[in-house]
Amino acid sequence: MGEAILWGAVAAAPLLVGAVLAMLRKWPPRLLGIVLGFGAGALMASIAFELWEEGLDLAGPIPLVVGVAAGALTYYVADRIVERRASASHGAGGPLAVGALLDGIPEQLVLGIGLASGEGVSVALVIAIVVSNLPESIGSAADLLDGGMKRARVLGLWAGVAVVCALATIAGFALADAVGPEFQAGASGFAAGALLVMLVDSMVPDAQSKAKESTGLATVLGFALAAGLSLAS
Repeated sequence: MGEAILWGAVAAAPLLVGAVLAMLRKWPPRLLGIVLGFGAGALMASIAFELWEEGLDLAGPIPLVVGVAAGALTYYVADRIVERRASASHGAGGPLAVGALLDGIPEQLVLGIGLASGEGVSVALVIAIVVSNLPESIGSAADLLDGGMKRARVLGLWAGVAVVCALATIAGFALADAVGPEFQAGASGFAAGALLVMLVDSMVPDAQSKAKESTGLATVLGFALAAGLSLAS
């Protein structure tokens, strides 16, 4: 259990660190767009080389596809709720936070289950998580701050997301004996589905509006780095 607590905290910490970094300085829109584009590319690699591939290996296509559909629908509904309740001036900040939560919970559930079954955690995998989560939280926190949300509230939001995601690792560790590979594959698919909708609807358009022609290059670089790290792990 101690190992699950440690790795859960390590995997979730970049979410809070990114919010703090957004508060320490004013990020120029172009730089913020490049960071978001880089993070989008890293998340694409995570979907392709970790969530999708691992789900197929665990239980085949059916649980994975069901999970993808459930994750996509859940994010879509949650995002509509956030949009109705939040000010439009917050930009993509709210949707990015929702995406991080809906991705982080199932992803770290799978991490906890893997730890309970004796699988190791590679340094490359941890770096890949940082590469994808850090730009996501920086971009969201910066947008929320620019939209007028108070610093304490932004920090509290991302601290809450990080804590919930870390607790998911512990929950996965505790549930490992009660769930099978179908559940793990479905959880990976859920994270992938939520991320795909978030990327298309929020993260990539926000990056494009800020970084313009630099977005594509930043996205490819993020994809290449995260894909390399995933393959190395």
